[in-house]
Amino acid sequence: MRCLLTIAVILTAPNSSALAADAAFAQFVASLWPEAQKQGVARQTFDHETAGLEPDYKLPDLILPGRPATGAPSQAEFVQVPADYIKEASIARLAAYGQKLMQQYRPSLDKIEARFGVPATVVLAIWGRETDFGRYTLPYDAIRVLATQAYVGRRKDQYRGEFILALKLLGEGVVARKDLRASWGGAVGLTQFLPSEYYQHGVDLDGDGRVDIWHSVPDALASAAQQLAHKGWQGGLRWAHEVRAPDNVDCTMGVPEMTKPIGEWLRAGFVPVRGQKLSAKEQAEPASLLQPEGIYGPAFLTTKNYFVIKEYNFSDLYVLFVGHLSDRMTSPLPFATPWSASAQLRTADVEAMQKGLTRIGIYKDKIDGKAGMLTRAALGAYQKSAGLKVDCWPSEAVLRSINAQR
Repeated sequence: MRCLLTIAVILTAPNSSALAADAAFAQFVASLWPEAQKQGVARQTFDHETAGLEPDYKLPDLILPGRPATGAPSQAEFVQVPADYIKEASIARLAAYGQKLMQQYRPSLDKIEARFGVPATVVLAIWGRETDFGRYTLPYDAIRVLATQAYVGRRKDQYRGEFILALKLLGEGVVARKDLRASWGGAVGLTQFLPSEYYQHGVDLDGDGRVDIWHSVPDALASAAQQLAHKGWQGGLRWAHEVRAPDNVDCTMGVPEMTKPIGEWLRAGFVPVRGQKLSAKEQAEPASLLQPEGIYGPAFLTTKNYFVIKEYNFSDLYVLFVGHLSDRMTSPLPFATPWSASAQLRTADVEAMQKGLTRIGIYKDKIDGKAGMLTRAALGAYQKSAGLKVDCWPSEAVLRSINAQR
């Protein structure tokens, strides 16, 4: 009997390493009090909101020394092929609902367009992508997420500030804790703002004396518009033009630094997909080449506004989703060129590819496992040097070739 009791005690006793980790987390949170105090957070608020707070080690993208990665590997924007992320059925559904909302919130949207120069369809598309027009309930407690990211996330310093500002939101009565729900990255509200973005870009459009991005659609949409405006949005400028690339296109040109007036791209053989005639003003606008699937799939000439949206979420697929959804609210036409890729390398494989390209001296950006514009261009440069087909698309075959260069 005594042996059974001993076994039961062992089985039910808390894991000592887990206790130590949680104690270290609690100590870390407590150490943030001086910074919180400087931001105007009251001691009572700090103690109340952090009492019993525990880390969530199942969040993705954490750095956990000596422990395997847990949770989802990364954001969908960086691990799905375009056809899976920008699903036609999803775009069509959101566009139809967005058209109804455009009529429902027309007075507010008119104010937004007049004040910030951002089209109604763009802010609606952001709302649709971020929270399905408010119908998606964010799954995490923001305080727990932000504290965990500040403790073991990849951007600890940034999240220390975001955690403290989230406490400030609560202390000032901006939002109740039960409504402070977040994504795994700590963004909150209908249009997904980090706490610092709330303070930088929040707008009281409905005139009730408070900025409420959780319950007031006019406030949330105006705040999204002001964030875009603060980041450099240019009124009257399209986000991108879908084009057909010439057969001899050099996909390594697809980097933000390679900009030319749209007219020059057209004279080099790029053709608007539906034969649109661009005005002299449009042709004078600088643009970069974007080929999300390398030489396969659609191609785009991206303007400054493309990169403004990208500052809202640093993903080409996110911008394509938002931009295309915005267009679909006024036009029924899908992308003219279909997506073609059926598989995407795992995040770990893309990271290995980036490390290999860095070792060779071709890639000089961050190692993050995300096959963005710079990674695809570096990959194309490697393919050129190795005598391979230059398609700027990360595949297992190219990864094997890079690894063989050791």
